[in-house]
Amino acid sequence: MNAQKLIKENNRKREMLTAENEAYYGDLLIYIRLQFSLSEQQSEEVLMELLEHLLEGQKAGKTAKDIFGDDPRGFADELIEHLPKEEKRKLIPFIGGIIGDIVGWLLIIRGGLFLVLSQFTEVDTKVHPLSALLIALMIAGFVIITIVYVFKLVERSLFREKRNTRKDTIKAGFAGAAGMAAVLLITKFLPEMGPSFEFSWWASFLVGGILLGLIYLGKKRKAA
Repeated sequence: MNAQKLIKENNRKREMLTAENEAYYGDLLIYIRLQFSLSEQQSEEVLMELLEHLLEGQKAGKTAKDIFGDDPRGFADELIEHLPKEEKRKLIPFIGGIIGDIVGWLLIIRGGLFLVLSQFTEVDTKVHPLSALLIALMIAGFVIITIVYVFKLVERSLFREKRNTRKDTIKAGFAGAAGMAAVLLITKFLPEMGPSFEFSWWASFLVGGILLGLIYLGKKRKAA
């Protein structure tokens, strides 16, 4: 099975775990999946093997701690050391997909905003490609940095009996708000550069929709 089918099968089989074993295994699963430098296929295969081993042990009355030990983080780190790294050529489409999603939704939001505003006032639909590219790159960079930060917060909260979810949520919200404020501030004072052309609200909708559609088809093809 490919990685996507393994993930679906993993989700189905995890429902057979007891609450205690699911909590232990769930943290293990998230911790390993957050290591984006690892081969997704190999990681999912190992996670499936662990799950099947745990389910067999559970039938015999054993817990995840009995099978994998009292140090789940150390056990996970040991597994990670032996997992192969993801090929760089596979990481490029992954990062490109994230950036494409961001740009696609920005174009759709722009189209919707301009459509509404045009009903009440005259809207300047001219676009300066160079300035727009810089803004798009800044927003993409901000989103990626925020995602990485949130993932790090999640990673640090794993394998703990007491978790301060509220505190982590506040931290993530503050980081997101601060980053977006910085992007908006830079955008406001960024001068318009290079030539411009008309880019109407419907064109923005169309290009954004096509971009998101292509990304969706790519993900669907990968999962097949």
